[in-house]
This record gives sequence, structure tokens and C-alpha cells, in this order.
Amino acid sequence: MAHHEPRSGENTALSTGDTAALSTGDKAALSTGDKAALSTGDKAALTTGADFWRTVALPDHDIASIMLTDGPHGLRKQSEGGDALGLGDSVPATCFPPAVGLGSSWNVDLIHTVGTALGAEARAEKVAVLLGPGVNIRRSPLCGRNFEYYSEDPYLAGMLGAAWVRGVQSCGVGTSLKHFAANNQETDRMRIDVQVDERTLREIYFPAFERIVTTAAPTTVMCSYNTLRGTKVSENRWLLTDVLRGEWGFDGLVVSDWGAVDDRVRALAAGVDLTMPAAGGNEKIVAAVESGDLDAAALDDAVDRLLTLIDRTTVAASEPATYDADAHHELAAVAATESAVLLKNEGMLPLDVADLDSIAVIGEFARTPRFQGWGSSQVVPTRVDSALDAIAALTGAPARFAPGFRLDGAPDSALVDEAVALAESSDAVVLFLGLPGEFESEGFDRTDIDIPANQLALLAAVTAAHPRVAVVLSNGAVVATADWQDDVQAILEGWLLGQAGGSAIADLLFGFANPSGRLTETVPLRLADTPSHLNFPGSDGVVVYGERIHVGYRYHDTMGTPVAYPFGFGLSYTTFEYDDLVLTPNGTGLDVAFTVTNTGDRAGAEVPQVYVRDIESSVDRPVHELKGFTKVHLAPGASERVTIALDDRAFAFWSVREHRWVVEAGDFEIRVGASSRDHRLTATFTSPGDGIPPTLTGMSSLAEWFAHPVGGPLLMEAMAGAGGDVGNLDPAVMKMIAAAPLAKLTAFSPGMSADLVTNLVDRVRAQSS
Repeated sequence: MAHHEPRSGENTALSTGDTAALSTGDKAALSTGDKAALSTGDKAALTTGADFWRTVALPDHDIASIMLTDGPHGLRKQSEGGDALGLGDSVPATCFPPAVGLGSSWNVDLIHTVGTALGAEARAEKVAVLLGPGVNIRRSPLCGRNFEYYSEDPYLAGMLGAAWVRGVQSCGVGTSLKHFAANNQETDRMRIDVQVDERTLREIYFPAFERIVTTAAPTTVMCSYNTLRGTKVSENRWLLTDVLRGEWGFDGLVVSDWGAVDDRVRALAAGVDLTMPAAGGNEKIVAAVESGDLDAAALDDAVDRLLTLIDRTTVAASEPATYDADAHHELAAVAATESAVLLKNEGMLPLDVADLDSIAVIGEFARTPRFQGWGSSQVVPTRVDSALDAIAALTGAPARFAPGFRLDGAPDSALVDEAVALAESSDAVVLFLGLPGEFESEGFDRTDIDIPANQLALLAAVTAAHPRVAVVLSNGAVVATADWQDDVQAILEGWLLGQAGGSAIADLLFGFANPSGRLTETVPLRLADTPSHLNFPGSDGVVVYGERIHVGYRYHDTMGTPVAYPFGFGLSYTTFEYDDLVLTPNGTGLDVAFTVTNTGDRAGAEVPQVYVRDIESSVDRPVHELKGFTKVHLAPGASERVTIALDDRAFAFWSVREHRWVVEAGDFEIRVGASSRDHRLTATFTSPGDGIPPTLTGMSSLAEWFAHPVGGPLLMEAMAGAGGDVGNLDPAVMKMIAAAPLAKLTAFSPGMSADLVTNLVDRVRAQSS
């Protein structure tokens, strides 16, 4: 198969024409006269669906109906007359790699191109809004829907999701950023109360959504099912209005996840503009407006946003359009090729195509590929490539194959014996293992991260019979490898690679393509090593995010725990070197420049990653955090100068006390390398900080007062006036009282009064403003 490189420059902003069509500032609200013509009942009707997938039409007012449909890695438009969900009964469409695979490409240009293809297919089917991307954080490897999410890291998820949104919307098709927010498990997902502190929300679970909203302007955001800190998300005004609209400037439409709204009046008041699917209760909205229990402006705003969405997507949903299914299949193959991650290779790969007659292909997944997850994103593909057929196509002869195991998990000694016999008569073995579809799906979570026992038994038998075994994995989330990885010579993590994944795997195994995928999630040695282990999936209707900000590699790398494979890791058939690191301040941030060289004899792609370590912070922080990356394609011997710009948020933490992002003055270590644990270059950057002194109150500690540029001198002056001599205090006494709040000093120092403390606070605020 002839693969092509993704086009460059496709992660850039929309063209002027696209921006005009899709900008969140382009209001298409009804004119005053039209609004007057709509009754309150008409308006209420517009805020819910007409059926499972379509909005309400009001022909007398020239308001058209539009269609929203899944999904994030392929169009899932239900066939006319099908059941409500239409799983397995949708129009054929290209199944691209789900986010677990596509995200592993770390290629924003490629993801933009895939988004553009998805937008083209949506236009061809007259779909106005494609329900994606999913950017929830992979808090636990057990989440059944992890295959739809990009990463355990919010920066990476946000960058990749923004590229997808820009791609889809460049075609005039809307998107739906989901599931907002803190929807990180399937267990009890419609009721679970997520107890998570605000700093963790701001640093881990919000940033991907924030980046996409502020840089890619998705036309809609989908609210999740769960409850957040005691308030159902669909009724959470702080989340949907104060943060999403007030802080981030989102002025698109908020749509509910299907069935997420229990009370349409409370949901409208909180900021849900469109309840899906069709729901009753229009009369309750009318009554609430008439009684004053619901502000009429909230209803008007929701109608305006729906009409704006219709205006943005009407052309896409009405004009005739086609797409090239063969070209999209080829693009799916490119995406799959860049998504696979080579975890281990002791010289076995790439295989020699001349030896195909003596290579055994074992494992049912080679013949029956698992290429997508189960649930609402399930696509009916235009066609499917199996690795077995693709390998046979390389020589024009059938591959030497044994299924090895049953997909239902039942042991079958005859299948194992057949596989062992084939392995013993071969020079090398490629063993396809993974998770059957029923192991991971929307609607439920996994209970472990192990490969099924019947497959592990096959693996043990084959590796005992043959020393040269390469394993290809098919799975939608992390599986444990620690117990068997030393028994094989190579491991290719194939994730779920979409309809062209079989051809991509064959090309990678035989060296027609060079692996360039990188892990977007840490592979732990054991499930018990994961930071969320003791708090997943919760109990009694509550889940506590007890690991706080220490999710994924933030925990593993800070604690120094051994892992099977670290975040950002991935091997290649070539080698790369880094040198000449130069840091240049760029205003509020930093430009990180360095050179990457392909030192091997094959063309390949490297993914340089930039991590930032706060050397000394006033709050607990992970040892480092990903703040920049790129993907560089290089010919043998070629070099490229790379510059990655870090903004001020790369150095910031969310201050609970200040209720804002804070950048403290001090030293930060910049770490550049090939994974979170492979740093090739390091340098120190001294930040001047954001220049905003912390807020002082009477309950601020003496240490905080003395360290404050305004409060310190004022306090010294006040204490001297009250007869105190701080300079002569015993250091041990000073250390003892440093943590005491200033207001408490009134109980121990006759010269300090409550009025004096109040006066000090007022003077600090006046001089700091």
C-alpha cells in the first residue's frame, strides 16, 4: 500500500471565509420582529429535540430542523426507520482510528486532516453537528470509554482535540466538545457524584476543554450525565455559565448528553440550551417564564444560540456534497500507521518480506480485527482491512495462520496445539492478542487490565515453543504487559486502528512504514500502581478524586515508581539525537529551541516533548508536566531546528487562595526529550513571575505578611509602633510563630489589636491595587 505523509500546515486557523461562517461571534439571532412572532411555547419547543437526532422545525417562522449525530472517529448516522440508538444500523462511513489510537500519533496536522474528512462525510449525509471530540481525561485505565479519549494529560488532549474541531468545522459542520465535565468513568455515570477539589478541576479536568473553547471555537459543548460536587452537571450554573461562558468566553450552544436533563427549567437556568433527545415539559417552561421562576432572557438566549447554530450549519446540511471513500480509506491507513506504538524491539522487527513463507501469524485478531469500541460511536465501515489479508497481499500467497484462541474467552486446547505446531515449523511468529469488544465499552468499566486468560495461555505455550515472537496488541485502553513482556522479542501496541488498521500493521511489521506513535498514557506494572486505584469507581453514589492533580505520569514520575512503559514513549526503526538547546523569553512565556537529527539509516518521525519542572514552589506540584510537543519527519541523516513556544500557563498553577492562575518568580527546569522519563536536554529558566502579589487578609500568616512586598514593611512598621522588635526575636521563636495568622497575634501581643489588623489589611489592599 502506498502511504502518503499528512499535509502540512493544516492545524492552522480557519480561512477568513470559514471564520465568518463559524466564528462564535457571528450572531444569527432572530430579528426583533421575528422574536415577537414566536410565542413562549414556540421558544420552549425549540429547546428540545424533535426526535432522537433532530432539532424542532418551525416552518411558519422559517426555522429549519438540523441533525446532530455521532461520532468522533466516524459518522454514525442512523438509517431511516431504525431503532433509537441505531447501533450497527447506520449508513456506511469511514471508520478512522478512535482517539486512543489517533491521539498516539501526536500529530496535530494529521488529526486536522482526519477532522476535515469527517466534516466532508457529515456534509455528504446532511449532518449539521458531529458529536465529538471526547476529551475527558483517562483518570483510570479501567474506564470503559477510554478508547474515545485522547490522553491522561490535559495539555495533549486539548491540542489534539482543537485540531480535530478545526478540521471538522472547516467544512461548515458543527462539533460538540464532550463530555463536560469530570466524566471519567462509566460506572454509575448517570448518577455518580464526583467529589473533586477546584485546583484539580482547573489543572487536570478543565484545561483540554478550555483550550479547545478558547482556540478552536467549537459550535457546541455537551454537558455530561454526572453530578459534580453535589450539583447535577445539567443544572450546574457555575460550570455551564460562570466558567464556560463567563471565564472562557464560549458563546456557542450547550447541548445535553442524551437523557442527561432531569428538569428542563433548572437546566435552562443553568445554561443548557438544547435538551436531547426529544423531551416533554414544554408547558413547564412556559409556566416558569410566566410565573417569573425562569428568567425569560434565559429562554431567549437559548433560542438565539440554537438559531445561530442552525445558521452556521444550514449550508452544510442542505447543499449536495460527496466524498471520495477510497481516498478516505487511504487517509485512515495513514492515521493508523502513525497511531501504532512500538513498545519493544530486540532486533526482530522489521520482518523480512522474503521470509514470509516461514512466518507464522497466530491469533484471531489477525483475521477478525478489532478496530473500534462498542457504544454510541460504533461505525459501520465502508470496508475493513484485516492484517491477515494485508500480510498475504505482500507476497500474493495466503499467510500461514492459526486462530489460537476463541474470542469468547473459553479455553480451547485444540486451537492452542494447532498454534504451537505452526510456530514450531516457522522461523518467526507474529502473535495477535488483545481485548474482545465486550471487555470495554460505553456503559461499563473494566475490572482489571489483564489480557484474557485463554490468550495468556496461548502466549505461554507459543513462547515456550519458539524464541522469536512479536506480539501485536488490539485494545482500546492500557493492558498489563509486565508478566510476559520479557518472554517476547517485540511488542507493537496497535490500539484500535480503524478500518484500515490491518494494512497499517502489515506495513509496520515488514518495514514498509516506520513506527512513530507515542504513548498518551502510562502503562503501569500493575493496576494497583495507578494513582486512582483506591478511589475508582467509588461507592454509594460518590467517587472521590483522592489522587488530586497527580494523575498518570504526574504521579508515577513524581513518586519514581517503576512502570512498564512511560508516558510519551515509543520506539522507531531509526534513532534520533537532540542537541543545542536554547531558551529565549518571548514576553510572558518562553521559546524552547533545539535540533533533532535522524542518526539512523531509515526515514522516520520523532516526537520531541517539552516538560516543565517548577524547582521551588509554594504549593505541591508534580515533578514535571508536559507543556509542548511537535512531530518531526526526517530523512536519514537529516536535521531540523525545532522551536516550541511556551506561554505563561506553562509555568502556572491554580491558586485556591487567590482563585486564579499564579506564576511565581523563580527557577524552572526545561526538560526536552522523547518521553516523560527520557530527557535528552535540560536548561534552567528564571521566571520573573506574574508580578501580582498575593492577597493578604487578617488570617494570612506572619510569614506571608513578611514576604509580601507591601505588607511586609507595613507590618514591620506597625509592630515597631506597638513596641515590638521583630529583628531581635530568637530565630526559633520566629520559626514557631511564622505560621500563625496575623489576627491571632492580638491574643499574644498587647500592642496588636483587631483594629490595627483591619487597618493593615485595608492599607495593603489600597497600595496593591
